[in-house]
Amino acid sequence: MKFKNVDISLSNEEFYKKYGRKKIISTYTLGCKVNQYESEAMSESFISAGYQVVDYNDFADYYVINTCTVTSISDRKSRQFMRRAKKTNPQAVIVVVGCYSQVAPDEVEAIEEVNLVLGTHEKKDILQYIQGVSYDSKIVHVQEVMKIKTYEGLEIENTFDKTRVFMKIQDGCNQFCSYCIIPYARGPIRSRNPQEIRKEAKRLVKKGFKEIVLTGIHLSSYGLDIKETALIDIIEDLNTIEGLERIRLGSLEPKVITDSFLYRLEKVEKFCPQFHLSLQSGCDEILKKMNRKYTREEYFLGVEKIRKIYPLAGITTDIIVGFPEETDENFLETLEFVEKIEFSKVHVFKYSKREGTPAAKMKDQIHGTVKTIRSQKLQALVDKQEEIYMKKWLDQVVEVLFEDENNGVYVGLTPEYLKVGVASHENLQGQVRKVKILDYNQKELVGILQ
Repeated sequence: MKFKNVDISLSNEEFYKKYGRKKIISTYTLGCKVNQYESEAMSESFISAGYQVVDYNDFADYYVINTCTVTSISDRKSRQFMRRAKKTNPQAVIVVVGCYSQVAPDEVEAIEEVNLVLGTHEKKDILQYIQGVSYDSKIVHVQEVMKIKTYEGLEIENTFDKTRVFMKIQDGCNQFCSYCIIPYARGPIRSRNPQEIRKEAKRLVKKGFKEIVLTGIHLSSYGLDIKETALIDIIEDLNTIEGLERIRLGSLEPKVITDSFLYRLEKVEKFCPQFHLSLQSGCDEILKKMNRKYTREEYFLGVEKIRKIYPLAGITTDIIVGFPEETDENFLETLEFVEKIEFSKVHVFKYSKREGTPAAKMKDQIHGTVKTIRSQKLQALVDKQEEIYMKKWLDQVVEVLFEDENNGVYVGLTPEYLKVGVASHENLQGQVRKVKILDYNQKELVGILQ
């Protein structure tokens, strides 16, 4: 239900008389796939309790803003939406949850429009917390996240209109990279119970999902806190679920790519050979300043091991340019390393100063113009690499899981995470079909059904 041209001057009672008495919840999410997963789970809990969930631009009784705090820009976007929501309905309750409110609860509480502040560990009980909160309340419930040792039990039950689904299996991070605030927002690593993972996966497969993407704040650390199981054990277990066709992994640390890990992974026939291996810099000196736990040589050896088993695997990554004290020579090392690896896709980020992290206090912060120039140079290189990788698939027959349709063209993903478009009169949504690749355009492969 969406309300257009509503009269926001109405009192709550007048509004209910005109539009109905069901409580209206609007959710807005910033940040990573974990946040998106948690927002979907919260939305489902609202629907189960009889609330109407609407688009975040619509009129609502409650606005739930699930925040990210990776950068100061993320914080600013969150504040902008809080204020915009209150303008849409001055009598709405503004609820702020997530990483920003976890690390800066006093700052969020001080925002005039905010009525309820919850941290990262309160999401599962949000229905309880919003009871009795009014549009003029000022309430804060934020636990000390560093003391939390158990996984928060949020689950997705009824995800709609998708063929693949993200499933969170891990929370927290113990890495403390010098540029990152997330360990302070999410707390120590916590792994989800393997039996709960399997139960949710089986439910999602019964709903019709063919691909499950395993995700977490630091997915590679899954199992380190519970000892008796590891990430590869979860992958192998999901592989036995009837009806599940694909298992994909979220972001991994290079050190998880060991001979034993790959030996077992090779036997998982449902695994999608796409590896998002976090890099951040191709220069050892900068990696050390970032407090990353690997060298460029270790990263390179990991990629070589992958390609011995999966020659055409999708190797994707994230790279930060303009990190404090990064010299022109350091940046050139990154360019040379990226050229050596030949990634299938790279997300390029300009370093954004985040107060509260060691990197924010480093001397020689890089000027914005220099960051932009370096970003453009790196982006030009990775665009060429992406094109080279796509060319390798010309005349190949691949399996595509189709998700979307636009004017008779169905678009889906290969196991290697390449987008493929196929013109068809047949409804392909939700199907896995063989496609012969004929061409590519605008970072998308083009093919015909086989």
